[in-house]
Amino acid sequence: MLADELDYVIGVDTHRDEHALALVACPSGARLGEIVVGADEQGYEAALALAGEQAAGRRAWAIEGTGSYGKGLARYLAEQGERVFEVERPKRQGRQARAKSDRLDALRAARSLIAEERPASPRAAGERESLRVLVQVRASAIGARRVALTQLRALVLTSPEALRAELRPLTRARLLARCGAFAPEQERDPELAATQLALRLLASRIAALTLEQRELDRQLLLRTKELMPALLAERGIGPIGAAQALISWSHKGRFHSEAAFARLAGAPPIPASSGQTIRHRLDRGGDRRLNSVLHQIVITRRKHDPETIAYIARRRAEGKSEREAIRCLKRHVARHLYRVLEATAANT
Repeated sequence: MLADELDYVIGVDTHRDEHALALVACPSGARLGEIVVGADEQGYEAALALAGEQAAGRRAWAIEGTGSYGKGLARYLAEQGERVFEVERPKRQGRQARAKSDRLDALRAARSLIAEERPASPRAAGERESLRVLVQVRASAIGARRVALTQLRALVLTSPEALRAELRPLTRARLLARCGAFAPEQERDPELAATQLALRLLASRIAALTLEQRELDRQLLLRTKELMPALLAERGIGPIGAAQALISWSHKGRFHSEAAFARLAGAPPIPASSGQTIRHRLDRGGDRRLNSVLHQIVITRRKHDPETIAYIARRRAEGKSEREAIRCLKRHVARHLYRVLEATAANT
């Protein structure tokens, strides 16, 4: 238990402008002090000063939201050599459900860490964070491009008949090129002029988002090649999948075993037996982006990798469904990716 290694725990309830801190003794959980500090450099220094004065011993920080409001504090404390752990917002039950304040939430965060056997450490910043930012922006660019394409196609369907007849047979590339070349100011029909203007603007937006996606893809390829070339060497994984695997894994030692990594990826075997039927089902939880990476790898190997094709055929011959065979493969891929990530990190 982590509580056996500590004398104090500082719980932190994080917000945009300020953080509430609660200092408790370990392992009793007795409250020793509270403070509210600003969510800035001066506030972080004040929090560390409080810990130095009132918790001068073996201590750890239990911070909510280390990926959002608590990110700055978690980064600052890690740079100062402090032990920092991430905790979820404690569930309030019974009478406690009616008691709500930032200080109480900080106290609950501290006490929840004492009860944890293997608490989660915050994800790493630096290169890992650079990948997360690029992947996030790429996803938003793809989503915006998809919306713009849908709007453009819908506008073509409802455009004046002559324009509709001209545009409907065109392929996507030719449609975008034609819409981008419209000169609506030359049209006397107000409906036709407005439609052409809207189509031209949508085509320009789609072109800009396409260039944005290509630039992000190039950056992600360069960064994943530099950080983890061994991932790109795996069959069925490209730069986007490799970047997401790196983001979810974060850093060596964050997971105590490959089973813990598989659970994060939503790939552990979940018993679903009944009567004489012995089976397991897919996990619907975990990091769904990482799970999607596993799924893409399995689908690619299912089509092109002889060993994977033979494995699925063997499992089908044993009476398993193809879905069950894919579940087993995703668990195997999760185990393999974890070992590649940990081994590569150990050698860098």
